[in-house]
Amino acid sequence: MDTRKSVSIVIPNYNGRELLREYLPYTYEVANAANIVYEIIIVDDASKDDSIAFIRSAYPGVNLLVNPENKGFSYTCNRGIEVAQYELILLLNSDVKLTPGYFDEQWKYFLRWDTFGVMGRIIDMDGDSIQDAARVPKLNGYQIETDYLYYSDNESDRTRTWYMPFANALMNAEKFKKAGSFFEIFSTSSGAGMELAVRAWRLNWKCYYENQAVCRQSAVKGKKDHLHYLDRLFLHAVHLDGFELFAWHIQVLFTNLVPKLLSGQTKAWENYTALFNNKEAIKRCKRDIKNLMDENDSRLRISDIVKRIRASVQNKSIVRFRSGCN
Repeated sequence: MDTRKSVSIVIPNYNGRELLREYLPYTYEVANAANIVYEIIIVDDASKDDSIAFIRSAYPGVNLLVNPENKGFSYTCNRGIEVAQYELILLLNSDVKLTPGYFDEQWKYFLRWDTFGVMGRIIDMDGDSIQDAARVPKLNGYQIETDYLYYSDNESDRTRTWYMPFANALMNAEKFKKAGSFFEIFSTSSGAGMELAVRAWRLNWKCYYENQAVCRQSAVKGKKDHLHYLDRLFLHAVHLDGFELFAWHIQVLFTNLVPKLLSGQTKAWENYTALFNNKEAIKRCKRDIKNLMDENDSRLRISDIVKRIRASVQNKSIVRFRSGCN
């Protein structure tokens, strides 16, 4: 049975002319070798370099969309997803190099009705060190966090992950669009991707990791900025309700906000101010999630997701590590 699917490859771009020149040929090479129907959609987020001219000249077959002004990750990806035609969507960073056979071991996941998406193994650009793999969550009080990263060498395993880094996420297009795509109050790719994965799990869909699907990405170094932490606040405000939401507010007040203010970190106050200034947008997100959960007859909470994924790795032979956790 032929399990291959048609794929829309969506690449957000900002000042990535040199990255596209270096890595886009590998995307074409892998897609052509897979012998599938595919399209490549690049959404330029008002680049200041000559990305647009380069794409039009070197890759006239690309479906190029151009934002008139810089709108950020979520908006940019949603534009590409809106016009995607095919069964699966591969959301791909411009600095990712797909390796031969990247798709081969991923088709099988989409034979299951409840698969939302699957990510591949992310390794260094020049070596084999793993940058990202499947993630097991934990609850720190009422906050969801990554406990550790892991993978299994057992090819029969279906390795679950609570969060797919959207540098290389292959997703069911119908489910992605039904879920409402990315919420645009999230500014960073990690924040938007984390929220969407949690939303998918709460709709009773599943996110997987495939260790045999390999791509390379340049190592990302440096401190996470305040937008990363703001997106983490948004994640919990959107997905917690009732007593859990109240208790989370108390927890972050005394374990995060007050200590940071006492140490002179004023960005913490800006983040919490932004949280409350966006309360109407948060309400809309919560309303959308509730409607989707009602349609899917689901009552799953964040704590249920944590329990399910942690239970899925019990008694399995896995390799654990912590590199890249956030």
